[in-house]
Amino acid sequence: MTEQSIAITTEKARQIRRDIISMLGQAGSGHTGGSLSASDILACLYFWEMNIDPQNPDWKARDRFVLSKGHAAPVLYAALAEKGFFPRDYLNRLRKLGSPLQGHPDMRKLPGVEASTGSLGQGISWAVGMALAGKMDKKPYRVYVLLGDGEIEEGMVWEASMAAAHYKLDNLMAFVDNNGLQIDGRVEEVMSPLPIPDKFRAFGWEVLEINGHDHRQIMEALNTARTVPDKPTAVIARTIKGKGCSFMENRAEWHGVAPKPDEVEKALAELG
Repeated sequence: MTEQSIAITTEKARQIRRDIISMLGQAGSGHTGGSLSASDILACLYFWEMNIDPQNPDWKARDRFVLSKGHAAPVLYAALAEKGFFPRDYLNRLRKLGSPLQGHPDMRKLPGVEASTGSLGQGISWAVGMALAGKMDKKPYRVYVLLGDGEIEEGMVWEASMAAAHYKLDNLMAFVDNNGLQIDGRVEEVMSPLPIPDKFRAFGWEVLEINGHDHRQIMEALNTARTVPDKPTAVIARTIKGKGCSFMENRAEWHGVAPKPDEVEKALAELG
């Protein structure tokens, strides 16, 4: 990593956040807080880490990304548009009837979407299958998956995690967007998954803990994961729900609410 690469991903994260606010404001519905909290992770994946080709989205050797917390689709759409998988004006059609940008990602309708997600817990299961297929086919690609800390209350997550360790999937890396909030409040009060790092360790994963908004730490985690043999890596990324917009930060009510026109204006002014 270099200072230049960090500057590039930092600017990409800022643009992703601006696009999230704009498209949700136009749609009038959608998930704001958890999209903003994951923007730095996706910026580092799409603009520094992953081996992908927007002109050839079905390239067999490509790295794969699965948005397991599929309700945060705006952050994925913003990253894909910025990367060039589809025209940026698609973002104006979020959640519109007939649009390929639905409230949850649909792999049948949009290039760059690797899995149709939204039913919480299923995304990591997709990712485990992809990583296992890569091992069986002796392909060099890596698989990345993003989970929410509320999502990991689902038992299916831990079945998939157990399988990932059993099959020694060192080509699999999971990020947990640990912003501490879900739709009904604080995760430890709704159905506590804490301590998250210890759980992944108990299931046989290598575990890293980082600030999920620090691009240097994200990149260092990505580098470290490539050196871990015979087991998957989980990155517990401490984040802030609504990151970048002061009136949204650390507020559970922004989980599934879109900004109104005056809030869009205020948020974009803060993001610069």
